[in-house]
Formats: sequence, C-alpha cells, structure tokens
Amino acid sequence: MNRRPARILVIAGSDSSGGAGIQADIKTATALGAYAMTAVTAVTAQDTRGIHAIHPIPAAIVREQIAWTLADIGADAIKIGMLGSAGIVEAVADVLAAQAKDIPIVLDPVLASTSGTVLLDEAGRTAMTVRLFPLATLITPNIPEAEILSGISIHGLDDVMRAAKILCAASARAVLVKGGHTGEHDVSDTLVLSGSHESYHFESSRIDTLHTHGTGCTLSTAIAVGLGQGLALRDAAERAHRFVYDAIEAAPGFGSGHGPVNHMHAIAPYEFKSVFET
Repeated sequence: MNRRPARILVIAGSDSSGGAGIQADIKTATALGAYAMTAVTAVTAQDTRGIHAIHPIPAAIVREQIAWTLADIGADAIKIGMLGSAGIVEAVADVLAAQAKDIPIVLDPVLASTSGTVLLDEAGRTAMTVRLFPLATLITPNIPEAEILSGISIHGLDDVMRAAKILCAASARAVLVKGGHTGEHDVSDTLVLSGSHESYHFESSRIDTLHTHGTGCTLSTAIAVGLGQGLALRDAAERAHRFVYDAIEAAPGFGSGHGPVNHMHAIAPYEFKSVFET
C-alpha cells in the first residue's frame, strides 16, 4: 500500500505565537495527512495581541528555498501567504514560473494582519496582481482584501460576487472570498470560477469567539492540501471550510487577544506504552 503523503510547499512568514503563518500551515498540512515544506519570507515577533516586529528574509534567499525544494523533493501543491514586499513577490513569481508550471497554487493575498499591521504595500499588491494572479489556481482574499484588490466596497453577497468577478477579470482563475468579516450570523465563503457562471457557497454558523487567529492561513493551506491530494477545487474548498469551523470550535483559548484555533482537533493524542511495563 502506497502511503506517500501529498507534498505541500508553503511560502509564507513565520508567526512566533504559532497561530498563523508557517506554523499554522505546517500544523494544517500535517493534520490533513500531507507533508509540509516551507520557504520563509519573514520572521515576525508576535503574540495574540498583534505583531511587534518584522524581519524580512532577503528575496534571493526566498527564491533559493523554493528552487532547491522543488528541484529535489517536488510538490503536489503550493500555498502562498505573507510575502511582504514587491521584491519578494517578483522573486517568488520568477521561480514558480520556471519550476511550478503544472503544480496547483493557492494564493492567500495577505495584505494586513488582524491587528491592522500592513504586510504588503501598494507596489507589492500591484506586483502580486500582475505576476502571481496568472500563476495561481485560486486566490483567497478576505472581504477587506477583496475590497482593496477589486476597488469596490462590499456590503453583501451581490458585492462579493462582483468583487470576485473583477478579480477574475484581472487574470485570477478562481476566487474564494472569505466571509468572516461580515458580522452576519452565518459565515459564507464564496467560490467563483473564471469564465463560468458557476459559484459555490460554503456556510456555517458563526461561533462567538475571539480565538480566530490564523483562520485565513489555515483555510488556504487546507485547500492546497486537498488539491495536492487530488480533490476537485470545490471539494477541497468545502472540506477546508469545515476543517476551519471545527478548529475554531475546538480553540484552546490561549492568549489574551485573538488566540489560535486548534489545528489538531481531529488527531487523537499519541499513547505511549513502555516496553518495560508489566
């Protein structure tokens, strides 16, 4: 029986608190049965209250991390998160265009943190739209990000659909707009496919909690894992939506701010029995 896990390359920043970024991506991939590899774009000092410092990784080092990982191990899917600068966007686009032409790519366009820290400026956003949108199988903006990238205000589902179509027209192949910022009783993630009249809505009841740190990272990685495991995009998105809901519901309550979700909610604790026990 072949037990080789799907190989998922994550290109994103590190979160010292473990709730988002590379740490959340690794936990998500592992929980869903995939093998995670990483290309770190920035090291952050943060906790559940916010980001206190950011140290960008040189673009050349980011490029090297991706290039050598793909050349040796390869990947079944790629997730892109925080990039931080136009230079890193360009470096990532260059190496993926050369080495990842047939690999599904999920792009989470991280523009700002939950606490409001800007993580990608206007030059970076432009470079991302021009260079990375055409390479991505799916982009996964939340509503504030969809507003910035599409240039329109979003007040309901009609606006969500319009923003998604604008992004598709800007060369995105598919867009999943995350609905967590609406404040409505039900949370709906909306998937729109470019060149198609089809759209899909994944709904769940809102959980009254502050502990939602890293949900965007978790969702996009879970989708990438699904694609790497051979699921259709709709099925990968639906499973990811449910995974995030269950992770929020099982959140451990860590920290005094926006705490992390529980990525390991479906994994039973490992039980060790010593060979010396009688």
